[in-house]
Amino acid sequence: MVLIVDDIKANIIALKKTLELHNIDVDSAESGEEALRKILKTNYCLIIMDVQMPGLDGFEVVKILSGNKRTKDIPVIFLSALNIEKKYIFKGYETGAVEYITKPVDTDLLMLKVKTFIKIYEQQNELKGIKDLLSKEIKIRKEAQDNLEIKIAERTKELVLKNEELEMKNHELQQFAWVVSHDLNEPIRKIQIFIKIIKDLYLTTDAKAIDYVDRTIKSAERMQTLITDLLAYSRLSAQVKPETTDLNVVLQEVLSDFDYLIDRKNATVKTSELPTIDSIPSQLRQVFQNLIGNAIKFSGANEPPLIEITSEFIAEKSFDSPTSPDGKFCRIVVKDNGIGFDEIYLDRIFIIFQSLNDRQTYEGTGIGLAIAKKIIEKHNGLITAKSEVGKGASFIIVLPLKYE
Repeated sequence: MVLIVDDIKANIIALKKTLELHNIDVDSAESGEEALRKILKTNYCLIIMDVQMPGLDGFEVVKILSGNKRTKDIPVIFLSALNIEKKYIFKGYETGAVEYITKPVDTDLLMLKVKTFIKIYEQQNELKGIKDLLSKEIKIRKEAQDNLEIKIAERTKELVLKNEELEMKNHELQQFAWVVSHDLNEPIRKIQIFIKIIKDLYLTTDAKAIDYVDRTIKSAERMQTLITDLLAYSRLSAQVKPETTDLNVVLQEVLSDFDYLIDRKNATVKTSELPTIDSIPSQLRQVFQNLIGNAIKFSGANEPPLIEITSEFIAEKSFDSPTSPDGKFCRIVVKDNGIGFDEIYLDRIFIIFQSLNDRQTYEGTGIGLAIAKKIIEKHNGLITAKSEVGKGASFIIVLPLKYE
């Protein structure tokens, strides 16, 4: 449940209606004092707090919450129409808020952030459940050695189902906010350490329990990768000044990073001369890294990977634009001979958390192509793909030579 705290009832009604349209349970408080009373009685996954209120203001409420063991981890988003100077924004973060948004509010962006924190809350509860189940497993092992094998089998099945449910929820997540706290890595790291300690001290002779623990450790590692990718995606919203970029240099840096994998897969990479454009080099490096990495990852089983990267100048910002030596745009094609995909799923491959392939066979978070699409769009460009199952894929990028 989300708690809205604002001394102006009209603001509460408007925001509450927006959240409820997205099927989010909402509670409200019209003062800092009322909010504290409710927070002590009810568990909230997120608090949206007005800064300026009579009596206890938003800063004071969050400071009190931060000092309480039960409430210090509740994420708080500040909303303010008056306190919009940097010193107030800094103060908001210093008191413990996860975000400070000035009004007028971009409703779509706010909803993305709210949904993200709700999803994080659910995932943390899932991880806590796994940890609790592990603790119960060790207690059972000490108390009932005679029926240990049966009990471990039952708990293992239960935990496998929990992990499958967690994976399903991750797949269902379509949108998320660009703000994801680095602090999320810390509890996951501790869970990994504790699980490894449990494995080394108590489960050295039980093969099934060891297998279960290894799966849990791997799930935690996947969660860390997901958080890293989310942070990378969220950083794309930052404003960075473009610079003159030789894409040949960017591409060679990426290929150098893939040297080991290219050799191991016996892959061949053919490149033509790429243009020099206005861009953010680090971001386009990430695009090439994702596309080339996918081409190597999704290679066919019958022949080594062949990747061809070509470029040409075009007259218009269009995938089908005719070539033109004096064109103001370039069209870059990254083509491979991999497993390909059915083009009826073209719209899905650029959506976050979407994957067309078995994640047991091809590991990944389903974020790479979503990142690539967002980067290209930030550069005022276009990206699409053409493919057939079993006949490879071609990713087509259109970029302006000059950034506007």
